[in-house]
Amino acid sequence: MKNLIILTALTIGLFSCSPNNEKQHQENIELVKNYIHAVESLNFESMGNYLDTNYLGIGPSFGDSIGKMEAIENWKYNVENLYETIKYNRSRFASVTIPDGDGKGDWVANWAELEIVYKDSIGSATIWANTNYLIENGKIKKSITFYNEADVLRQLGYVVVPEDWLE
Repeated sequence: MKNLIILTALTIGLFSCSPNNEKQHQENIELVKNYIHAVESLNFESMGNYLDTNYLGIGPSFGDSIGKMEAIENWKYNVENLYETIKYNRSRFASVTIPDGDGKGDWVANWAELEIVYKDSIGSATIWANTNYLIENGKIKKSITFYNEADVLRQLGYVVVPEDWLE
């Protein structure tokens, strides 16, 4: 009987907490999906609306970081001068809450195959990208992006050589 009471209490506890967490995870995923839709639409103004005032973007290279205003200006430049289209193919999402430590908070991970077509017949590239978004108060507070920059350049016809070979 004692075990039945404990089991019932645990079941009630799980069901009473789970929908709120699940609802928050779904809302966070929808926020990131909306942000990605703005990226695909090349709408840098909408992209900025999803970013927190104190947004910090990290990556793809070690040491890369950018704040909200720089991110918007960077996207504006890319939309006007570089990208013809960006398409997130086979995009997948996961939402998780990290309870403590340096990564504490609500995160949404996005794994996708990105197809990028560049303006002025520069070419196109297809990359695998992973971005992890920290969500706070309905905004993207931080993003950490990983993809192979060298592979993009290779697809566009560039060759990487040591600097001393150019002398």
